[in-house]
Amino acid sequence: MPLIEFTDKGLCCPQGQFYIDPWKPVPKAIITHAHSDHARGGHQYYLCHHDTKPLLQLRLGDNSYESIGWNANRVLNGVQVSLHPAGHMIGSSQIRVEYKGEVWVVSGDYKTEDDGISSAFEPVQCNTFITESTFGLPIYNWKPQSEIYQNIKDWIIQNCEEEKTSVLIAYSLGKAQRLLQPLAETGKKIFLHGAVWNAHQALVKAGWQLPEVERVWQDAPKEIYRGQVVIAPSSAESSTWIKRFSPYAIGICSGWMQVRGNVRRKNADAGFVLSDHADWNGLLQTVKATGAQKVFVTHGFQSAFSRYLNETGIESAEVKTEFGAEEDNEAIDQV
Repeated sequence: MPLIEFTDKGLCCPQGQFYIDPWKPVPKAIITHAHSDHARGGHQYYLCHHDTKPLLQLRLGDNSYESIGWNANRVLNGVQVSLHPAGHMIGSSQIRVEYKGEVWVVSGDYKTEDDGISSAFEPVQCNTFITESTFGLPIYNWKPQSEIYQNIKDWIIQNCEEEKTSVLIAYSLGKAQRLLQPLAETGKKIFLHGAVWNAHQALVKAGWQLPEVERVWQDAPKEIYRGQVVIAPSSAESSTWIKRFSPYAIGICSGWMQVRGNVRRKNADAGFVLSDHADWNGLLQTVKATGAQKVFVTHGFQSAFSRYLNETGIESAEVKTEFGAEEDNEAIDQV
């Protein structure tokens, strides 16, 4: 019996009697991070990192939560479980599972470049590694984030000179918080869509020291936004909500902006290739760093990435899951 099985409810550890990021209700769930495709409601018990707990409470309400720190061990029915930084967003964790000397690691989502707010990714040695492959093609090769941040700041300054509001589209949980420090360096006021504001408030209440921001209010005069910066989720792009900032320019922050034509198709003014996932080289380096003899590849370009691993001598197989693109949860997506 494998240490982790792939079931219709999610990744299951039969010996430990728990699931990792299950997509159907289960008695005991270990959660890698708070994005809605990995953290769902209906479970009787949740185990997560300390920094993930307030975000789960925001998204899922009151539940039976237990939180632990990095490298802290929990023994569940004889199986040793520990959490390790994944670098994807605040609180994101890789789940290490050990039983009778066999070690599996479930990566969740991860990125290998330290963004300064998510705990820096740490590869974990294991026998079997379960990896995402969101950007598992060679075309996805990220530039240093310092260069991308500078491009964003230059764009904001240009918009300000043209008396336009700079509207940046980014996930409410994760990327929005990652953007705050470089945006604060422009000296412009930062306004947040309600979904981003709610996540921000949950983190501030949990003790996070984040740059000063203001919320976008329904009846505020649009003059206060002119030349300033707004962060909003993708749901705001095509809504009437965004028209209050006119004249404005839209910039999308996403790894998908690596592909030419995506900016045009999204009717955006600019695209910034800023991803919270590992690129092709990051994925390959991580797989090698784990020393895993077997790799299971989940959501993304799993066929291409798994095939490449097999061709290079690393045993690999595809696994179908219900994980995918993060979507801003409706429970916090308020204007």
